[in-house]
Amino acid sequence: MADLMELRERQQQKISEARQVLDQITDDTEEARAKELEGQYDNLMTEVDQIEEKANRAAKLADAESRMSQSTPPAAAGQRETPEGNGDSEGRSYREIYADYLRYGPRGIPEDEQRELRAQSAGTNSEGGFTVAREFFDELMETMQAWGPMLNPGVTRQITTSTGATLEWPTMDDTSNKGALLAENTQDSTSDLTFGQKTLDAYKYTSGIFQVSEELLQDSALDVEGIVRDAMGTRLGRIANEHFTTGDGSGKPNGIVTASTLGKTATATDTLDADELIDLYHSIDPAYRGMPGFAWMFNDSTLQAIRKLKDGDGNYLWQEPDLRSGEPGRFLNTPYAINQDMPDVATSNKPIVVGAMNRYVVRRVREFAVRRLVERYADFYQIGFVGFGRFDGELIDTSAVKHLVMA
Repeated sequence: MADLMELRERQQQKISEARQVLDQITDDTEEARAKELEGQYDNLMTEVDQIEEKANRAAKLADAESRMSQSTPPAAAGQRETPEGNGDSEGRSYREIYADYLRYGPRGIPEDEQRELRAQSAGTNSEGGFTVAREFFDELMETMQAWGPMLNPGVTRQITTSTGATLEWPTMDDTSNKGALLAENTQDSTSDLTFGQKTLDAYKYTSGIFQVSEELLQDSALDVEGIVRDAMGTRLGRIANEHFTTGDGSGKPNGIVTASTLGKTATATDTLDADELIDLYHSIDPAYRGMPGFAWMFNDSTLQAIRKLKDGDGNYLWQEPDLRSGEPGRFLNTPYAINQDMPDVATSNKPIVVGAMNRYVVRRVREFAVRRLVERYADFYQIGFVGFGRFDGELIDTSAVKHLVMA
């Protein structure tokens, strides 16, 4: 924790230095000097972002070490663990059994444990693959979240279904109607509610095949489950976040950028204007702006441009984070999420969205299977692994999120 605190203090110092540099740019600053100062500012903020990455890694490492200290140490190389005082597999957890399946395959675990796996996987062929343990799936999702905010429950709404059957989600827009004043002895009029419907499917995603040498798998000190999980989580997270962001809804999820409605059209093709972003912010109804999930979303290059924007009084629109209290940075006093799959600021692109992000629903099917491919890479003395999962995403209320489009 001491290293983490030191990193946070360094980050806060760099932010302060960057602010001092940017404050030197005024209306009277010569163009050459302004560009020089902007370059210094960009370099300092790059250091801030690099320190943030190191701090996140340090926090993740500390968490992993904490979990490891609470778990049983691995057995010596080439040996499998059994409960103390018992030479058979009685009492072993599903996760322990699954880890041995990944390492040794179905023939390397007792028949009673194979029956346990088959019972959990609803009849999945034991030679082809098994449904993963609950803990494996949860940690897989954590890894996927690291590759983009669209899989983060703190950004979008997450639901899990036990099957992949088409899910119909009812919608209703009654915003154009209001009550009326009614005179005495006057018949009331009717005003029907208008319902709509959104559909969530379950598109199948694959991690792609990756190979691990038999020598590594035979080393019992190796966390084979972690290797498989992290590789799958990284690959699936990248493609899922891309589709949840910019997917066109044709054979894939309808991304939040695609599904959002127009909030503001910029006058420029490649630069941001502070007044236009204020207009974009106010294009969202105040009812949404008061929701807990209300936020901006853009990529890191766009954030770099936003950090330099000022209002008419010379005040910065970006508020730096309070690293000691953990309060994140804000833009127009509103939190933001960095999504590297968002388009850049360029002609006809939609680089920024703002709104109630929790109105975007990510649907995942609980069952996630891992297949162990033995014969395919036998001549390389390698084992192939591939994972399959099903996901979909949709913006349930299109009025809740709006985008800026460049000219």
